[in-house]
Amino acid sequence: VGEGTERGDKIVEVEIPAGVSEGMALTLQGMGNAARHGGVNGDLIVVIKEEEHADFERSGNNLVHNLRISVTTAILGGDAEVPTIDGRVRISIDAGTQSGKVMRLRGKGLPDVNGRGRGDIIIVVDVVIPTELTKEERKLVEQLSEQPNFKQTESKQDQDILSRMKNFFR
Repeated sequence: VGEGTERGDKIVEVEIPAGVSEGMALTLQGMGNAARHGGVNGDLIVVIKEEEHADFERSGNNLVHNLRISVTTAILGGDAEVPTIDGRVRISIDAGTQSGKVMRLRGKGLPDVNGRGRGDIIIVVDVVIPTELTKEERKLVEQLSEQPNFKQTESKQDQDILSRMKNFFR
């Protein structure tokens, strides 16, 4: 006794709306399994799984980017390129920038799934300290270390990275 159905696979194209995130589900009505005895077909549920990105970590509609800069750029200031989902942009690095400084590019993050604007790109500065120095570089760094502005100082304003991130979002 047949049931009027046959087994098979079907390729279905799905339009993924901008801004969807991990775990969201899209329902395609009537695209699921065929019903027995001529009933209404079931629904196909597509669950979103995000792939990791090399440049960003997602935080809601915001994208967090770890920007690595040299010691000299941190001390003297300069420009740096930052990736966005619309292409790369140049940002200015202030002289005296500390590792862990947090900056924000407003409206450059992911679009809201409901169409209510875009998130931001949050840039966390990471000052890269060289692990190997030539004799000449070592001598120069030792000379700098004797200068008053290069002596280690502690300040009540210094905070660890977690405190800075918490205060940034307040």
